[in-house]
Amino acid sequence: MGPVLPEYDGACISRVVPALLGERSESWLPVTLRHHPVVLLVLDGLGWRAFEEHRTQMPELDAFEGGPITTVAPSTTAAALTSLATGLAPSEHGLVGFRMRVDDGVLNVLSWQYSGTGRPPDPFTVQRHVAFCRREVPVVTQSEFRNSAFTDAQLRGARFVGWSTPAVLVERCRRLIASGERLVQAYYPGVDKVAHEYGLRDDYYRAELRAADALVGALRDALPPDVVVLVTSDHGQVHVEPDRWIEVADLDPMIAMQAGDARFRYLYARPGAATELAAEARARFDTAAWVMTRAELIDRGWLGPPPVGSIGRRLGDVTLAARTDVAFVDPALPNERKLLSLHGSLTAEEMLVPLLAAPGRSLAAPG
Repeated sequence: MGPVLPEYDGACISRVVPALLGERSESWLPVTLRHHPVVLLVLDGLGWRAFEEHRTQMPELDAFEGGPITTVAPSTTAAALTSLATGLAPSEHGLVGFRMRVDDGVLNVLSWQYSGTGRPPDPFTVQRHVAFCRREVPVVTQSEFRNSAFTDAQLRGARFVGWSTPAVLVERCRRLIASGERLVQAYYPGVDKVAHEYGLRDDYYRAELRAADALVGALRDALPPDVVVLVTSDHGQVHVEPDRWIEVADLDPMIAMQAGDARFRYLYARPGAATELAAEARARFDTAAWVMTRAELIDRGWLGPPPVGSIGRRLGDVTLAARTDVAFVDPALPNERKLLSLHGSLTAEEMLVPLLAAPGRSLAAPG
């Protein structure tokens, strides 16, 4: 089966916020959204395929209107949340993975830790675009993210509103809407965290789906009927058993460093070894992954329009995009192998995410 490609010109998370802010009209948005204030709730890690499989665990969300849209490539939080906020493809905003080469080292985008010499780069030099079409939209997210460099890179220009518990998330959204905000974005990471730790086949995962669904119901209960709750996600997940990790050690003599995600692995070649690395990677991994050179990845448009400036160098000389339930080992991240579900590639499980809407149902007076 071939890859599920991002619909950058259609039903894709990168086009949701501009549509909600009136910058463009999108026929694929749920009809319920028209002319209403919106709370956009991002349930990190909830893929459409997982939602379809577990609808009985999520009766609140099952009652919503809408369907699947695509996320971006790579299907990972750093790239996808930035695309959601900025309305740009990863090749345009430049956060092209969980980890990527910047100058002489590898930058972990989420923690903003840097393996190169010197201090980590200024977030503005890595991602220069302003979020939410230059509107000061409030974003209700975890309080500990307030001063992070990734927050600066991803949400530049937004208004940060912290939450410490799901109940506080709901109350923050209620008060912001009551104060007259037309768009509020909220972020909840629970599904993603539990999926990574326990996989997709454990009762812990199903319990977390029920908890996320309860959050959706609480948000509807807190908001009046003239406000819409719109639920989406940044990516889905693929369950990866411990014996499904693939070593690339045989290619080490040709590899200077690795980055990307376990299912969208960037391999950076030693000087003069790029052609040999691509040939060897195809010979060894072609049945497990879509294997592409940097030029091929750019030409296929998987990450969006051709990157400009230094963004192209952030992509691997070779990319391994997993097409089955495997992941690729980076020796620099030994703890990554403990994860039981992963994402980043272009399977339907990772690429399709929900876009579901329903009105609030509180009858209490606003305030």
